[in-house]
Amino acid sequence: MKKIMNNPDHVVKEMVEGFIAAFGTDYEKLTNVNGIVFKERKDKVGVLIGGGSGHEPLFLGFVGLGLADGAAIGNVFAAPTPNTIVETTKAIDSGKGVLYVYGNYAGDTLNFDMGAEIAENEGIQTTTVLVRDDVASAPLDRIHDRRGIAGDVFVIKVAGAAADADLSLKEVARIAQKASDNTRSIGVALSPGSIPGSEKYTFTIENDEIEFGMGIHGEPGIRRTKIMNADELTDYLLNYLLEDLPFKQGDEVCVLVNGLGSTTLMELMIVNRRVAEVLRKKGITVYDTDINSYCTTQEMGGVSITLFRLDEELKGYYDQPAYSPFYMKKGR
Repeated sequence: MKKIMNNPDHVVKEMVEGFIAAFGTDYEKLTNVNGIVFKERKDKVGVLIGGGSGHEPLFLGFVGLGLADGAAIGNVFAAPTPNTIVETTKAIDSGKGVLYVYGNYAGDTLNFDMGAEIAENEGIQTTTVLVRDDVASAPLDRIHDRRGIAGDVFVIKVAGAAADADLSLKEVARIAQKASDNTRSIGVALSPGSIPGSEKYTFTIENDEIEFGMGIHGEPGIRRTKIMNADELTDYLLNYLLEDLPFKQGDEVCVLVNGLGSTTLMELMIVNRRVAEVLRKKGITVYDTDINSYCTTQEMGGVSITLFRLDEELKGYYDQPAYSPFYMKKGR
């Protein structure tokens, strides 16, 4: 597979070096581990995010003002090591504890749990909020088995704002958990991604096929069909989403239309046109919309839709300003 790289074994290291070369005024890389921290950290609860590389700008791109304080970065599609998690935890701890926010994957939960245990033994209090927004990855009665995908964006945004409000670790975790509980996502893949250095794509699919519910590492979806037009595709995704929480008339939501890597903004805007139309007809108010490629899978073609249901408390934290080189909210 054609990639712009040097040695495939060094892509993560060199990616981080490139990030620091561009944004080193505000960020620093920790010595000997792939941990990124925001230099202007406050005396507050720390927020640590992380996961495998290959999903950029998640995760390093969501460290910043009003967002996470640090990111523990793993190899491509692999969890960060416990040592990376521990060292990044130490770097962002100001004595008020650290909240871990990450997607629900076996390797991530294992390594973050190990990191939390080591941190606790060294006197740092930690709490974890898992993101489980992918409705296609398990039925509602097994919600604890669901994967985390683009819904990470909303949970990180709210958690960062709550921490900046100088709340306790318990309160920041409660609000982040509330955000996670009210977030639902589903995606559709049109074409596969690849891992740097690999000679095979992460999955195979015919040129006239699409797969609903495909995971961001190429995990099998829930239905493979012939390609359909944008409105039909969007309706199918929304039907799955709206029935799951369930979302209902009178709800107020934030929408994220997320590209999976190679999807153009033109395509994402066409999808959002239908999302807005369907939600309006159902009496669901769109409070804010984001159209971007935040949670990607290298060059995978496809789109995910995320709905984040608001109440007044969540809206207050969502409205706070946030900035990183890859994500910005002016605040209201």
